[in-house]
Amino acid sequence: MTAPADLPARSLLHFRDGRGCAPMVIRTLCDIPRGLAAGPTRPDQVLYREEGAWRPIATREFCRRILDLALGLRRLGVARGERVALLSENRPEWLATDFAILAAGAVTVPIYPTLLADRIEWILKDSGAVAAVVSTPDQLGKVLAVRARLPALAQVLVMDPGGPLPAGVRHWHEAVEMGAAGPGAALPEAAPDDLASIIYTSGTTGVPKGVMLTHGNFVHNVTACCEVIPFRSDDVCLSFLPLSHVYERMVEYCYLYRGAAIAYAESIDTVARDLQEIRPTIASGVPRVFEKLLRRVLDAGAALPAPRRRVHSWAMDVARRYGASTRPGRATGLALRAQRLLADRLVYSKLRDRLGGRLRFFISGGAALQREIAEFFYGAGVLILEGYGLTETSPVIALNSPGAVRFGTVGLPVHGVEVKVAEDGEILTRSPSVMKGYFNNAEATREANRDGWFCTGDVGRLDEAGYLVITDRKKEILKTSGGKMVAPQPIENLLRSDRYVAQAVVVGDGRRFIAALIVPALDQVERFAREEGVAFSDPRALVRHPRIAALLEQRVALVNDRLARFEQIKSFRLLDRELTIENGEITPTLKYCRKVIEERHRARIEEMYAEPHAAGPRAEGRSARASES
Repeated sequence: MTAPADLPARSLLHFRDGRGCAPMVIRTLCDIPRGLAAGPTRPDQVLYREEGAWRPIATREFCRRILDLALGLRRLGVARGERVALLSENRPEWLATDFAILAAGAVTVPIYPTLLADRIEWILKDSGAVAAVVSTPDQLGKVLAVRARLPALAQVLVMDPGGPLPAGVRHWHEAVEMGAAGPGAALPEAAPDDLASIIYTSGTTGVPKGVMLTHGNFVHNVTACCEVIPFRSDDVCLSFLPLSHVYERMVEYCYLYRGAAIAYAESIDTVARDLQEIRPTIASGVPRVFEKLLRRVLDAGAALPAPRRRVHSWAMDVARRYGASTRPGRATGLALRAQRLLADRLVYSKLRDRLGGRLRFFISGGAALQREIAEFFYGAGVLILEGYGLTETSPVIALNSPGAVRFGTVGLPVHGVEVKVAEDGEILTRSPSVMKGYFNNAEATREANRDGWFCTGDVGRLDEAGYLVITDRKKEILKTSGGKMVAPQPIENLLRSDRYVAQAVVVGDGRRFIAALIVPALDQVERFAREEGVAFSDPRALVRHPRIAALLEQRVALVNDRLARFEQIKSFRLLDRELTIENGEITPTLKYCRKVIEERHRARIEEMYAEPHAAGPRAEGRSARASES
């Protein structure tokens, strides 16, 4: 098969075997499993863990299952263009169902498995879903609780029923068998302009909007990203971020587009074990994953006996200095390179072994990665490629490549994507990856576009080499009553880089000064208390202890030393529990839902602003003289 003359060469899917490359045109997402089934792929394209062992699914069996399920959905009455909801944790059936919905000519509506029934009802109703595919009895229970109020929802399929099925619910495998048993039928041929998915944004600032992405949007983004990142057919990729989010979903399209294998972690909590067992070559994560990984590295070093602890600390310093010295066009000094070689032999090689020992690189997205974290890991021989995008842009706008990384940036715009910065600092973009619009929301669609450019809502700049630097969310920029503009994310990142801070939310819009809500890292606080002889019965009770408040004051003061005066935190309150997805305080990609947090902790916030603030940071119950900035 040859490519049409009007199709760019980058849209060819290549399979390599001993005889060379055979190209296949990819115009829609449906072409990816079609190509896998036809090409010389590995026998274990998809792996999952069950009963303590990793089990492979043969590629052609997986692709056959997609086809059968697509036919089954058609026989259940799912018509072209209709919406099918997918409510499930990461697993092979998620990916198979997504491709089957698309092959049936329908539209996938992914739903985060952490959402509660009322939010699920809202998405099912707004999308007009005619069918829902769920994973477990727990997820089924959420749908059944609201089904009576959803007249359009004609079919419900469950992957793991866990017992007898209630009336009106079918087993997922029944739909697969219906497709396999029936007479052969032609599936509708998808076109690039056809709607592929409606993805409801996580709603950090209000009611979620349904982002409409076409096959062409996704295909452009997949092919453009594969030009930047060298995914290979011999890669083994670990999946643990939610497929319900466009970031992990598009990355997995890239994996399969290049013929790589995907191994599904049981959960985010099993990633450390899964890295050891699967020994992946690639994995995608969010900054919080790398923050926690760095914390574990530092904690492990702190627990070593004194001589080894000093070696570990020295190696950590070498990694930081080496990463920070890495700049385009500037060579690292010979002495530092020699130190790094020794540190690699003594320390870094063991770190990489804990990551499986054959990792080529991590991909980071979903939020801003601290420059210092990326530099440290690079110095230790672990490359993290940071990118940037939004659900509305399918998602990638810019991406660092292995051979041209600039830490502190999100890379260069990928092929076919234009970026410019408006006068107010907002990043604007246009490309074939930009969404079709918001479902059932023409007004929001108009507001998101300006003279043919999509308004990202993010603030940033392009550096002298054209690399994109993100500063903050435009809507999250705080303006103090004194007129100072403060970006909260960089301050929160600095706070979270401290070993005693798990989470931090900066507040102060319209207020006299900047303040913060801080969730201490309870394991570190508990260790400190034991070392200092502070008596306690419950680690959470330590948050209210004056000695711990004093400790956090000292740590916040260190952060303030790195900030301009108007950015400094003048007061803070300690929270005794983490902000969670389940409580609606953070999104599934670990971004703060600021309105929810500020409303839930309104009383604590008002306390901070009701009292005169001190020259230094002050925690609850600590006295200090007042002064104005």
